[in-house]
Amino acid sequence: MIDMTVNGELLHLDVPDDMPLLWALRDVAGLTGTKFGCGIAQCGACTVHVDGKPVRSCVMPVGAVGNRPVTTVEGVSETPVGKKVQEAWLDLEVVQCGYCQSGQIMSAAALLGRNPDPDDAAIDAAMAGNVCRCGTYPRIRAAIKQAATA
Repeated sequence: MIDMTVNGELLHLDVPDDMPLLWALRDVAGLTGTKFGCGIAQCGACTVHVDGKPVRSCVMPVGAVGNRPVTTVEGVSETPVGKKVQEAWLDLEVVQCGYCQSGQIMSAAALLGRNPDPDDAAIDAAMAGNVCRCGTYPRIRAAIKQAATA
């Protein structure tokens, strides 16, 4: 049994310690906003926050979370930065197919949480590894800049 706080709620999950956090969130906790993309931490679709830091949940064992809080895309809007990021995403119509966008939003919120006024180089560095097959990168960058000034 694993106890963890996800989006401010204490969850008791009957899962093995070595289960990837992604599957514990999706299949056991029912939080399906976090997506499976590649399974090897290369695409960013599975990005969540663990103690405020972006992590690839497809390769992080649930047992490694410990007592650190987890935030998923379902809960990020409860933070001031996450709310600004999601509003900018909607305002600028960033989403095309949408599959990667939960990971993109989580990485963007983590960036703005540690750097409230990022330049292009900081945005590029923070968003590297978040792949968008639709090529919405210009809109993602614009939304990050809008959220930073909101």
